[in-house]
Amino acid sequence: MIPTIVWGTGNVGRAAIRAVAAHPALELTGVLVHNPGKVGRDAGALAGLDYRLGVAASADIDALLAAGPRAVVYASSGDIRPDDALADIVRAIRAGAVVVTPALYALYDPAGAPVEIRDPVLEAIAAGGGSLFVSGVDPGWGNDVLPLLISGLGTTVEVLRCQEIFDYSTYDQPDSVRYLVGMGQPMDYQPPMLLPSVPTMVWGGQIRLMARALGVELDEIRETLDRRALDATVQTVQMGEFEAGTQGAVRFEVQGIVDGEPRIVIEHVTRIHPSCAPDWPTPPDGDGAHRVIIEGTPRIEVSVEATDEGGNRAAGGNATAVGRLVNAIDWLVDAEPGLYDALDVPLRAAVGKLGRKSP
Repeated sequence: MIPTIVWGTGNVGRAAIRAVAAHPALELTGVLVHNPGKVGRDAGALAGLDYRLGVAASADIDALLAAGPRAVVYASSGDIRPDDALADIVRAIRAGAVVVTPALYALYDPAGAPVEIRDPVLEAIAAGGGSLFVSGVDPGWGNDVLPLLISGLGTTVEVLRCQEIFDYSTYDQPDSVRYLVGMGQPMDYQPPMLLPSVPTMVWGGQIRLMARALGVELDEIRETLDRRALDATVQTVQMGEFEAGTQGAVRFEVQGIVDGEPRIVIEHVTRIHPSCAPDWPTPPDGDGAHRVIIEGTPRIEVSVEATDEGGNRAAGGNATAVGRLVNAIDWLVDAEPGLYDALDVPLRAAVGKLGRKSP
């Protein structure tokens, strides 16, 4: 059994605790929390399980790392604290742990990462013997292993398009939705996530990964952006009211340009209510989906819809991101210490997990 700790117990951390507890090769040995009110609580309760896991949450980072975990699932957010997240992750790697996380956008494609981010990780690997794998859903499997797998079913491929189409009122991250993405803000508000070059910073690594796997040279990476205002004030179940005239939908693309044309495209269509921008792409049903479209011969379209925590699609997406990461831990433990990407780490069948339930 591989001693594993989960660092953070928010939207991703809850799913990570459940995934580690259910994995036949892993043993949950610690849970790190920042909220003093969570210290001492059983991990099962923090994960929303109806039974105890016998692991009490702790805020003592030094003690948990000193115990020598072989793996760390770093589930704390890096969206608004990337420097702190990097420092935490480097600390765990120096302690000799295999670390998996969705938190560092720049390291989804380590080859293209800025040296000021990549080099501290490489130094920690050399010093401590740990490893790092950064992945998620989008960015993550929705625009690396899934589209590349589907592309292999084609005879010719003209355009590879990855879409995330979601109702963001289902996300339990009000600050990110309202301020980072700008939902409910005046149309002259500049959402940080939509500033020029930021989408490329987040998703450009996925474009480069796919280009590398497909054996094509990119001319450049371009961005497009469209925003729509709400025609009427709407009331949402989880996030309250959004006023008429404020931002209600966003559509952007990060485009990999090959021979002057957009050939590898990551597209996001995000709404706060289905009534906004009804002419834009919609999910097959429900609140959201991830879709891959291969324009070529034959034309192929695949949509993935995941649900968790009572049927929530956003929670389902988090759970699939966690599944990709947690299911890679035993492979990473057996591999040499290193900085890995999605083309290195295989997506394997759920060996030993069919029908298995947590203890």
